[in-house]
Amino acid sequence: MPVTNIDKDPEALTFTVSAEFDATADRAWQLWADPRQLERWWGPPDYPATVVDHDLTAGGRVTYFMTGPEGEVYRAWWQVLAVDPPNRLELVDGFADEHGEVDESLPTTTMVATITERGDGSTLMVLESRFETLEGMEQLVAMGMEEGISSALAQIDALLAEGASEQFR
Repeated sequence: MPVTNIDKDPEALTFTVSAEFDATADRAWQLWADPRQLERWWGPPDYPATVVDHDLTAGGRVTYFMTGPEGEVYRAWWQVLAVDPPNRLELVDGFADEHGEVDESLPTTTMVATITERGDGSTLMVLESRFETLEGMEQLVAMGMEEGISSALAQIDALLAEGASEQFR
């Protein structure tokens, strides 16, 4: 499993997940940059993601939805704040209602994804979500944030292995 650490810091209002992958930073960046790859890992296995809009530039917007096992649909969005390929992505992450509008009943976070290539050919990906309030952090953790992101990230190894085998065909 690629997740190596999860740190919930209520004082700093941060939820940080670290994961390691057998890939270059450029390859790990493609997991975010290519909407078809993103939707193959962003949602947990039981809640696959479908990316609708994908503008991964500063000021851009990404919209997607996850479909649950009973067909229920959960909509969400990212407002992209900063992009520094292949090492850093900063965005506001929030939920949307059935019309695609911001769902004010759920908290938003500011997420920073950092991708650091190591000397051994592996890459460390760290996702840090910063919350505005402790209540918002507790709400998303209670909704399964830890399990959801862990199971989503666990799908990346298979996607990377698939891409590596396609390179040699």
